[in-house]
Order: sequence, then C-alpha cells, then structure tokens
Amino acid sequence: MQEYFENIIEELQEEIRELTMEVDDPIRMSEQAIKITWDKLQQVKAYVLSHPFANPEEEIWFFKNIKPRILSYLIYNNSIFRIETKKPNGGEKIIRKYYESELANLKNYFENNLEFYKYYRTDSTYLDQYYFLRNRFDIKLCLDTCFFESDHSFSTSHDYKVAKIIANDRLQVYLENELSIVYKLHGNHDGSNNFFHSGLKWTASKVSLIELLYALHAEGVFNNGAIDLKEVAENFEQLFNIDLGQFHRTFLEIRIRKSSKTKFLDTLKDTLEKRMEEADEN
Repeated sequence: MQEYFENIIEELQEEIRELTMEVDDPIRMSEQAIKITWDKLQQVKAYVLSHPFANPEEEIWFFKNIKPRILSYLIYNNSIFRIETKKPNGGEKIIRKYYESELANLKNYFENNLEFYKYYRTDSTYLDQYYFLRNRFDIKLCLDTCFFESDHSFSTSHDYKVAKIIANDRLQVYLENELSIVYKLHGNHDGSNNFFHSGLKWTASKVSLIELLYALHAEGVFNNGAIDLKEVAENFEQLFNIDLGQFHRTFLEIRIRKSSKTKFLDTLKDTLEKRMEEADEN
C-alpha cells in the first residue's frame, strides 16, 4: 500500500513539475494543476475505499502523511488561482499592498492554529487517534468548518489542517517571491530604479529563456566566454524585463525532464528551417 501511494505522489509531482516548466502564467498554471491534483486525489480515494486499512496505525499514517501531501497541492494551487484572479490593476504600491495583505492572512491562520502547528511541527503523536482516524473527531479540538461538509469516509478531523500547513508554507514562498519581483522591477524601497528597460518583453516561457541562456553561455558567445553565468542571467533579466528566479534550479529540472532536454532549441531549429524553406519558395 505504501509503495502505491508513494508512486501516486511521485507521478503528481512530476506532472506538476512538467507543467511548471511549460506554463508561466500563474492562473493557467494553477488551473491545470488543480485538475491534475483532483484526478490524483479521486484515484487515491477510490483505492482507500476499496482497500481497508490493516490497522489504526496504517490509517493514521495515511491521513497524517499521505493524503495531506496530495491535498496540499490542491489547496496551494487554488489559493494561487484565487490570489492572481483577484489581483487588482495598478502600480507598484497597490500590488505590493495586495501581496502583503495575503501574507498577513497566512500569519493570522498560523496564530489561530498555533497549538496544532506546534503539535504537527514537533512530530507529536499523543492525539493522533482523534486527529487522524475517521469518525473519531472531538468538537473541542478546533475543527475547521469544512470538516462537517466533507466526505467522512475519506476525511478525518485534521488531515485538512496538515494539508493547509504544507500549502501555506509554499504559498508564503510564492508571495515573498512575487513581492521581491515587484521591488526588483519597480525599483528599491526608496523609489529609485537602476534598471534599464529595452522595450523588449520575453513572451515565451521562462524555462525556454533559461534553456537559451545556458546554451549561449555554454557556447561562449559572450565576452569570448569570459563572463559568469549569473551576470549573463542578470543582463537577460534587464533586457527582457523578466525575473528568472532560481534559474540554476530550473536548469536542473530541464536536465531531468522526461521530454526533450533541448525542447526550445529544437523548436527554434525547426522554425528557422521552415522560414528558410518558405523564403526559398518566394
């Protein structure tokens, strides 16, 4: 049973990783990730309902460690979808204030659930029989309202809270990253802006630009090859008005993806050859 669930989670992570590399728009990305996660969650639910747990310990393990990991992707991407679709139009101050208010909401959730955060973070187990066994809830243990509306054949009183904690950790990173981009693109806290904007905007995926960046750097086309990759990346960011984030990590994901490792470069080659053929025909 454990191997089955771990394989499901690995499949989910791989599909979302591939999606992240292909889709830059957070609304489209989160929308598709929600569909992927929902399908996996329904697959796991069907398995659990048709394969009874061998003992209470196995049930606790599932609802404390497995379901929340999957459900967290649903909560996280639904939060991104909500945040980005409701993001107001406006300048740097408006966007900054909006993201900061979302971070404040995370802090409020943390403070309102501090006792359970402590319990979960310290790997405590003394209340697991109430938190992570079905139909064993205690109304005194700070239940979320959504629990009463959930399918109790596939829910415990606190598996959602664990998933929420995992999702909120990721959401905090996302919001802080978006804030750093706002500061970077619009200037420092003092209102100054040292960035040169060329007027060019990169409209293909960020992954494609990173693939191109590494290819050009590997070929040594800049400064006779005597330039650091980080400096090239910074120039690309300024030239194309884009934030490449942790491009080293993205390159690692490019290296391990199951599809072509040089997908964008292959597309460039095909597109250029097609244009040459069309030019020859004219």
